[in-house]
Amino acid sequence: MTVTRLDAPRLRARAAELADLLIDAVDDGASLGFLAPLDRAAAEAWWEERAEGVAAGRLAVWTAADGGRLVGTVGLAFPDKPNSRHRAELVKLIVHRDARGKGLGRTLLTAAEESAVAAGVTLLHLDTETDSPAEHLYRTAGWTRAGVIPDYAASPAGVLRPTTLYYKQVAVG
Repeated sequence: MTVTRLDAPRLRARAAELADLLIDAVDDGASLGFLAPLDRAAAEAWWEERAEGVAAGRLAVWTAADGGRLVGTVGLAFPDKPNSRHRAELVKLIVHRDARGKGLGRTLLTAAEESAVAAGVTLLHLDTETDSPAEHLYRTAGWTRAGVIPDYAASPAGVLRPTTLYYKQVAVG
């Protein structure tokens, strides 16, 4: 398994594979901001649009490949406000359903956390669908549950679901 941080050109080059990964997750019911069925062209365009944020330093994206096949991704979104540069949001932690249960989610999470510390970030936060399989990963990786917001986002099927907010202090500043 190889985990690689993508620069903007490499993100654009892998947008089709990232789109396949996103579609797989949405089809499997993951609440990632999209409704099912997710159009392939729309998924690929969404990833291509992320390249601007990567180039500007507002977003970091990692991919995990197994034998050249992309099987996972995770991102960190960095705020642009002066009073919030100590924190980042963990976004789009996705593992292909065929690669789940092998520790890849934790590997990607660790890569993002370690990179955040190296960048001077001391606080990470995220939101995830309440009672989703992802919650177990975050809890066992030392993330703290901050609370639940009811009816926060629609599931891929269009049903409103609650989200749980988590945070993790990754370094003492």
